[in-house]
Amino acid sequence: MKKLFLSAALAALASTPVLAGVSGHGDGHGAHGSHGEQMAAGMPGNRSKVNRTVKVIMKETDDGEMIFTPSAMEFKQGETIRFMVVNKGELDHEFVLDTPERNAMHKQAMSEQMEMHNTPNAVTLAPGKRGEIIWNFSNGGTFEFACLIPGHYESGMYGKVAIE
Repeated sequence: MKKLFLSAALAALASTPVLAGVSGHGDGHGAHGSHGEQMAAGMPGNRSKVNRTVKVIMKETDDGEMIFTPSAMEFKQGETIRFMVVNKGELDHEFVLDTPERNAMHKQAMSEQMEMHNTPNAVTLAPGKRGEIIWNFSNGGTFEFACLIPGHYESGMYGKVAIE
């Protein structure tokens, strides 16, 4: 029965359109209620205050790994970064920016029930699609970007963001 439910859920998921993050619409702050609030990793940024743009590629490798390029990033506290995220893989992937602890909790929740992300700190993309996140790193520390689709994190799809 559990296998039947999982198969049905995956079939339904395959027919569901993949959503881009809300930061692809408007300036990415304020208009989304609680999503405009401060998080440990910072908060949605203002498009007019972007300090720099970083292109992030998501894909699978020939040997079965799933990767982000770049695999690590460093920014200064207070910087607003525009992440241009491109899925060059053959599978759906996502870019979720948060603390390692919150990503671990979210990964567990996703293993129990698949969901699409439509939040300022995440973008889920179908193969060949592009999206963006505009993020202000208002807090220092070490954070994580990851793909939390079941099995992807375990296949290497995560990286660190250091904020000085």
